[in-house]
Amino acid sequence: MAALLWLKEVIILPLMKVILAVCLVMLVFVFIEKVLMGFTSLYVKIFCRKPEKIYKCSPIEEDEELGSLAYPMVLVQIPMYNEKEVYQLSIRAACNIMWPVDRVIIQVLDDSTDPMIKELIYEECNRWLKKGKNIKYERRDNRKGYKAGALKIGMKHDYVQICEYVAMFDADFQPEPDFLIRTIPFLIHNPNLALVQARWKFVNADECMMTRLQEMSMDYHFKVEQESGSTSWGFFGFNGTAGVWRIQAINDAGGWEDRSTVEDMDLAVRATLKGWKFVYVGSIKVKSELPSTFKAYRYQQHRWSCGPAVLFKKLFWEIFLAKKASFLKKFYIFYSFFFARRIVTHFVTFFFFCVLVPLTIFLPEIKIPKWALVYVPTAITLLNAVGTPSSIHLIVFWILFENVMSLHRSKAVIIGLCETGRATEWIVTKKLGDKSKAKTNTASSKKSRVELWDRFYPLELLMGVFLLLCGCYDFKFGNDYFFIFIILQSFTFLVVGFGYVGIRAPRDD
Repeated sequence: MAALLWLKEVIILPLMKVILAVCLVMLVFVFIEKVLMGFTSLYVKIFCRKPEKIYKCSPIEEDEELGSLAYPMVLVQIPMYNEKEVYQLSIRAACNIMWPVDRVIIQVLDDSTDPMIKELIYEECNRWLKKGKNIKYERRDNRKGYKAGALKIGMKHDYVQICEYVAMFDADFQPEPDFLIRTIPFLIHNPNLALVQARWKFVNADECMMTRLQEMSMDYHFKVEQESGSTSWGFFGFNGTAGVWRIQAINDAGGWEDRSTVEDMDLAVRATLKGWKFVYVGSIKVKSELPSTFKAYRYQQHRWSCGPAVLFKKLFWEIFLAKKASFLKKFYIFYSFFFARRIVTHFVTFFFFCVLVPLTIFLPEIKIPKWALVYVPTAITLLNAVGTPSSIHLIVFWILFENVMSLHRSKAVIIGLCETGRATEWIVTKKLGDKSKAKTNTASSKKSRVELWDRFYPLELLMGVFLLLCGCYDFKFGNDYFFIFIILQSFTFLVVGFGYVGIRAPRDD
């Protein structure tokens, strides 16, 4: 007994106090970052500082003498990998973009490994070619570098040399016909701009609770994070799709790199360190699809969390040694863009709210300040909710689900910083297109070919049991109301752990 008391007094309590201090500092970092971005976004709305008012973007003027030559040459790239459910949607949308036919090249970069899917995509391209569209079907023998490798090879074809700009769309993205008409003028009239990023609009946001919660997170990302970065610094992370690049800027930054799974972010950082600026135009929206199965969402979040951590390590000195970027912009990229948003946020969400707070129930000597438990988390939650006001009634579900996902994001960040395990693994987010609507709503839907064991997620189940024990202990012996949050969080972990979130992937034909 004396040994246990000694262990508690000498090791456990001091260690917990140090961990608490670190978590509180991280929480302050996150809070300051959220407030600054929130005020910037508010400033944009109050003073109408829209991109259309900051940058010249008058439409391209028709010229009878020049004809179609008045329009610059544009390359439209669509990278694909076994996109059976959505390849027709993206190719059709790209081919329907309003732009002189002789001034646009549509390039389908097919890395598919399934022979049947390769043939289907080839036939679809051929069909549009016969309709008079300038479409190129390009296929590699390997997947070296994944998406970055495909884009890099795609830029090396001879016909690309005559293009000034390149628009990029992932396989599930469907741009409106006027996409180029609205984006290209920003690049034409502002020679210091390298990128025009459009906003994502989700066609399946109402498919299930999980997609509703994703929509809340993504809307905050675009309406606040991207908008504040564009307004304050002329920089933000390229989203990898639904954007138009100046090809000169891509070349100036050194082209595509495949050293991480966030090749889009890599290119964006290198380009801004070369002195280029970006603009986010939220009024231009491109239809896309959210992951509607939990397994697909986990893979996506692993890539989006692990990749930035890997990139942070690789670009650390490159950021500080850049000569064309100001000290303030370099500090912003290092602290705000990488450290606060992509490392600290995940750690403090998981380790503070899901681990430290429950553990303090067994250690009454550890006192957590009320501001850290109530005021700051509430403020951060409300700041996140402004992105999707129509879903504010789901804010509690969103908090609980985000805490669950912080487990995987924290794990992914650690893997990325250590560059171990799946640090550079690229698993394409599976899209269902119209397939989910067609098959999941039928009577009991034909059961998917998902093995029973694949429905269970051990980490979530383990966390759910841990939190349930903590909550029950607090309910029985505690003199606070922590158990309300802890038990709700434990149920969320258990629901996710047993696979009752998202939709079931329909059986393939």
